[in-house]
Amino acid sequence: MKVYKELSTLPSFVNAVVTIGTFDGVHLGHKKIIEQLKERAAQVGGETVIITFHPHPRKIVSSVPGDIKLLNTLDEKIALFEAAGINNLVVVPFNYLFANQTAEQYIKDFLWKYFKPNTIIIGYDHRFGKGREGDYHLMDQYAESFGFTVKEIPEQLLNEIIVSSTKIRQSLLNSDVDTANKFLGYDYFFEGIVIEGNKLGRTIGFPTANLLVESEEKLIPGNGVYAVEVQVGSRESGVRSFKTTTENHLISNIQHSTFTGMMNIGVRPTVDGKKRMIEVNIFDFDEDIYGQTLFVHVKHYIRGEVKFNGLDELKAQLFKDKISAKESF
Repeated sequence: MKVYKELSTLPSFVNAVVTIGTFDGVHLGHKKIIEQLKERAAQVGGETVIITFHPHPRKIVSSVPGDIKLLNTLDEKIALFEAAGINNLVVVPFNYLFANQTAEQYIKDFLWKYFKPNTIIIGYDHRFGKGREGDYHLMDQYAESFGFTVKEIPEQLLNEIIVSSTKIRQSLLNSDVDTANKFLGYDYFFEGIVIEGNKLGRTIGFPTANLLVESEEKLIPGNGVYAVEVQVGSRESGVRSFKTTTENHLISNIQHSTFTGMMNIGVRPTVDGKKRMIEVNIFDFDEDIYGQTLFVHVKHYIRGEVKFNGLDELKAQLFKDKISAKESF
């Protein structure tokens, strides 16, 4: 898959079959649109092109931009599109200038100028241009004069996508990863840099990697203990490894060993109860990985966060958690 992040670098696409959207999560509903895209491209001997935006449009046009929590970072989304077999991904820099195009400018000076599409596949409720004044019908009018085809994504599928995205977010926030993973079609994942903690876990036999998730927009599951699979990578290598259960393959440019473990998300009420932290105990692993990136795939929820009466009680529970995590795999 070719990725373009500047419109000035775009090539002349061959019979481009285009769709447009944020595609946050690239979940099973989105995959149905992607299949439509690929089928149409095969029919016309063309290339699939997905247009998405960065930063998320709501960060620019929303009255509450800080409210955004995303299922994917841009790098994660790129990896998922590549796994789905897309030919070209165009990441459009979304800014006030782009947002303030009229609907006609959007069609003529953006879509037609840069993509010369054979086919555009959009939803019946797709809105574009300043004040969201453009719609499917306007696009269809220009299609006739420019000579491209507009195909409509069915209302039922669009509703399914909205419901799925909402369920995924709510399920993750409620620690229901089984439901979230079912709608995603893969295990929810995130990455974090391993930073130094207070090393308390070592004193009770459960050393943990404390993670700093740099993306403030990335949705982190609700507090609790989870069974996880992890991969350790060097941040400098630029590795992005994501395993999708439905496609049963690993996307990466460097092979990594996969380890099992358990993760705690929460404020550690037994210890201090102040700062929310993400800690991963990797089973059968004893290496110095400070400064490296940990790729975490969230498999199952084990239990909620509990305040114990001292470290001995906490240690006893962690042994039980480890057994539960291993059994869940």
